[in-house]
Order: sequence, then structure tokens, then C-alpha cells
Amino acid sequence: MPELQSVALKMILDSAATAIRMRGQFHLVLAGGDTPRAIYKQLRSAHTDWSAWYVYFGDERCVSPTDPRRNSVMAGETWLDYVEIPADQLYTIPGELGADLAACEYAQTLNTVGIFDLTLLGLGEDGHTASLFPGHEWGAEPDSPDTLAVLDAPKPPPQRVSLSAARLSRSRQVIFLVSGESKRDAVMRWRAGENIPPRAIAPEKGVDVLVESALL
Repeated sequence: MPELQSVALKMILDSAATAIRMRGQFHLVLAGGDTPRAIYKQLRSAHTDWSAWYVYFGDERCVSPTDPRRNSVMAGETWLDYVEIPADQLYTIPGELGADLAACEYAQTLNTVGIFDLTLLGLGEDGHTASLFPGHEWGAEPDSPDTLAVLDAPKPPPQRVSLSAARLSRSRQVIFLVSGESKRDAVMRWRAGENIPPRAIAPEKGVDVLVESALL
């Protein structure tokens, strides 16, 4: 298993074990995209108390519930359909309703959720994370809403729902998973201090960034 995957897998399971031991529940926000796929597949065989897992999504595309572009479809096909997390503890974003209504409904879902235990995020080649894009609204202010309706994303489909930077930051741990040669420029911009969306994710304990060594 590549090092990024093995380290990420251990960090996720360690976070779950700690949360379950201390609070009896593990609240996890999933990233979409290609980088987490292999990690999610590895989680199928993890030894953990799945009944204590609560799963959310950092963003979603506004397409039909079975569209393969949906993050929830990818997570289901690679991992969630194979484990015994109770169905009512899998909180998918209803993107099929359109960005405005789906953002509203998911905000209601998150109303009763406190601090996430772990949030997984990726990095796009343009510097975006979740569906927070450069030059668009990120919801970084402390009083920002939990969810944002994205109506004009620069990548298809244009309509998406994203958790705001402020809500993503309300997590005990945040891990960025970054792989692929196409991300090199975005990594360099981030390291140089450019104001791109990942810089707006600012949990109390900072973020962990797992990057393929070839990109450093």
C-alpha cells in the first residue's frame, strides 16, 4: 500500500478509536475526488465498531442520486455499502434537489451536530477544496452558515453544495489528502502562502497535510 494511503488509514482509525473510547461516537466528514478511493476501499476490512460511526460529506454535486459523479455514490461503491454503519447515521447531501434547497436541508441536518471528530479534505489542481473555489465565496467568517449553495462552480456541474470553511474548521482534526502530479502547482501555491481556499480551513489544532513525496 502506498505510504500516503497507509498513513491516512492509520490516522482515520486512530481518530475513530479515540472518539469512540472518549465519547461513544465518531463523527467523520468525507472528501470526494480520486485520492480517497483507495483509502475507502481499505476501510472495508477495518476492525472497528461501525455502529458508532456517523458519516457526513464535505460537498456534493447537484446531480441525480445515482450519478457516478456524486461523492456519496463513490463512497458507497468503494466502502460504505460493505460495512454495517446504520443507514440513519449516513448523512448524504440531497444534491438532486438543486443547490439552494439542498444546502438548506443539509444545514438543518447539521444543526444538531457538534464538533466533527475528523474531516477529510482534498486539494484540486486549481487550489479548491470541497466545493470552495478560488474567487468564490468560502464562508470563512465565524458567523458564516454551515452550508453554501454553489451556483456557478468553474468545474462541471456548476451547481454544488459545500460545507463552509467555518463549518469544516469546527473539527477536532482535519486531514488533507493530496496526490497526483496535477496538484503540484496548487501545493506550491499553498506552501508559498497564497490565499487559496485550504488556507481558510483553520481548526484550533491546525491541519494535517498528507502529500505524496513526489510533490514536495
